[in-house]
Amino acid sequence: MSDSYSGILDHILLSMIEGIGSRTYQRLLERFGNVTKILDASYCDLSGFEFLKPDTALRLASARQNIDPNLILELCQRDQIDIIPLHDSQYPESLRIIHDPPPILYVKGKILPQDTFSIAVIGTRRSSAYGCRQADRLATALAHHGFTIISGLALGIDGIAHRAALKSNTRTLAVLGSGHHRIYPPEHETLAEQIIHAGGAVLSEYPPLHQSSKWTFPQRNRIVSGLSLGVLVVESPLRSGAMISARIAGEQGRDIFAVPGSIESSNSQGCHQLIRDGAYLVESIDDILNVLGPLRQKVLLFNKPQCPNPIRHPNEISLNEIELIVLHSIGITATPLQSIITTTGLEEQQVVAALSVLEKKRIIRQISPVVFVKM
Repeated sequence: MSDSYSGILDHILLSMIEGIGSRTYQRLLERFGNVTKILDASYCDLSGFEFLKPDTALRLASARQNIDPNLILELCQRDQIDIIPLHDSQYPESLRIIHDPPPILYVKGKILPQDTFSIAVIGTRRSSAYGCRQADRLATALAHHGFTIISGLALGIDGIAHRAALKSNTRTLAVLGSGHHRIYPPEHETLAEQIIHAGGAVLSEYPPLHQSSKWTFPQRNRIVSGLSLGVLVVESPLRSGAMISARIAGEQGRDIFAVPGSIESSNSQGCHQLIRDGAYLVESIDDILNVLGPLRQKVLLFNKPQCPNPIRHPNEISLNEIELIVLHSIGITATPLQSIITTTGLEEQQVVAALSVLEKKRIIRQISPVVFVKM
């Protein structure tokens, strides 16, 4: 919590006002510049905004008199829950740039820079034996390749994905549809503790005592996808939270992946519809790696000794030693074949073979028969 004491209290207070969602918060911030000025505004100042309902403007104007955020701050300090406002340097950049980022995050555990290299693994709460196997297999493969696994701590596919990451001794983040003191489902309170103990994080946009509702889970889904490079739907009926998450992920510009299943299973109908609509069919992790494009910034992977240097493209994690040597000899500007051979000291045949692999994996691009450039 890097803000001043009073500043943090103002962020908490604004997040507790009924009717002030993420979009309204953004509009108010555009008008007033900071949270303190928003809370100091009079009803007269606020009543002229068409996006504020009169009762919301009244609650906002009287918030300092009617709501005490000190209890929330004390609870967070006692339970080591970090409070991270939108403008804070600890706030995840990938989430900050979505069109409706949470104004504030309550985080227990740690979100690390490496967590930008992440995939959301989601699906139905009523998963079949087939869905459980595929969720475990794919989440384990993603974890072994250095991805942070993100999900919503729900029963079924979510829980399996989190446990696969824990079993693989890698990172996982859980996004709640409630406050930290009202974890839902209660059966996963132990799982949440295990995630934090393993070095991951459990996060929410809601204060610790906030109860979940049918509205908070769809809201939660935008955070799951917003934190991720892409969303993998393992098993889902046509009408489900996972389908809502996939739609939101598409609106956020995230890649959507889906696992096919039996045509006789209602749990596979959602995934099949996603594939018809353009989602990438996934049978193995290679189907994911081959789709993901260059990262916005280089990432040093967590617990990956075979990748000691920051990577720019997810497919770099599957390269062998020669392919990595060749890749590192290619610049972001045009690099001639002869220059690559000279720089690496490899035989021409080895370089050509490596270049073929790099191009197939969409890490480099051939711009002429003997000139290459990184994607």
